[in-house]
Amino acid sequence: MTTILIIDDEDLFRAMLKHMLEAEGYDILEASEGGQGVRIFDEKHPDLVITDIVMPDQEGIQTIREIRQKDPRVPIIAISGGGYLASSEYLVAAEALGAIRSFSKPFDRHELFAAIQEVLNTDA
Repeated sequence: MTTILIIDDEDLFRAMLKHMLEAEGYDILEASEGGQGVRIFDEKHPDLVITDIVMPDQEGIQTIREIRQKDPRVPIIAISGGGYLASSEYLVAAEALGAIRSFSKPFDRHELFAAIQEVLNTDA
């Protein structure tokens, strides 16, 4: 079974995304901030990481950087609802650091599912 790690500080959003992905047959790991996400990544080695960018403790840009240092091949999808900057500016930075795909919140669930299938079906 494919394992996806979701890193997002918004409990409701994380729960909704977990529910949607479990319904598609994925095994889901969760983290509420980047540091916790990196620790879970080290322990469980998921097949895909979906991370928010703007989080209060360890933000997603640093999280992507740390995960990339540990495994440059794991696919990472970045999501952002914005913050001090527009979400598109955060997502450009995330892609520059190694996120394979990025989405602004709210996003179309079908587009997210298609991106997940696309990145999991390519040999990194």
